[in-house]
Amino acid sequence: MASTEGPAAPEPTAPQEVLYCQGDPDGRVHSSIRTDLTPPTVCSFPVEYCEFGSSLTRCKEWLQKEDQALYDRFYSEEALQAKIGTLSLEAQTKLEKDTAKKEAKAEAKAETALKKKMASQVTIKRIERNKRKHVTAIHGLENFGRTAAADVDLKKAAKFFAQKFATGASVTKNPQGLDEIVVQGDVSGEIVEMIEDGVGLLKGVPKDNVVEVEEKSKKKGE
Repeated sequence: MASTEGPAAPEPTAPQEVLYCQGDPDGRVHSSIRTDLTPPTVCSFPVEYCEFGSSLTRCKEWLQKEDQALYDRFYSEEALQAKIGTLSLEAQTKLEKDTAKKEAKAEAKAETALKKKMASQVTIKRIERNKRKHVTAIHGLENFGRTAAADVDLKKAAKFFAQKFATGASVTKNPQGLDEIVVQGDVSGEIVEMIEDGVGLLKGVPKDNVVEVEEKSKKKGE
């Protein structure tokens, strides 16, 4: 009698363990796709691709502390010799100079961006339309975010506020021609608290950079 059993099911493949360059709070994720950019980060690449980033020196320092075996695999004297052994002395020197120049440029850019962020302010303005109606205008959120590469998207923030407060919220131009979020209702205090607590999209906004302003409606004849 012929057997009715089908072919044996293949053994499930275990997920590959990937170490990202200081890209996750615990360093490792069981996924081929990175989904969290929570700081601190160096370059956030898988460690075998750090050499294609702009912070190789810091990446190597971090990896040596995090995983000596992987560091030896990619950056030991033997590994480096295997990579550049076929290059001429002139080519090796040029490669080293280009890498140093690239890192210095990236460091300078990051420092400039950090200074700009620290000098920026988030203005939360409570605007009186009449005695019983207010709106809240938020300006400057676009200068901050969870990471340098992920600043706050104003349209997403407006949608976030609209859902949070069950009211209207949109991105408009202020009298100076700059983008700001206008939320219907007096929610300035709640937004300040959300920034202090690091809620949602507001996680990367320093509370010390927040300025509260109140604008009252002008009476007739003023």
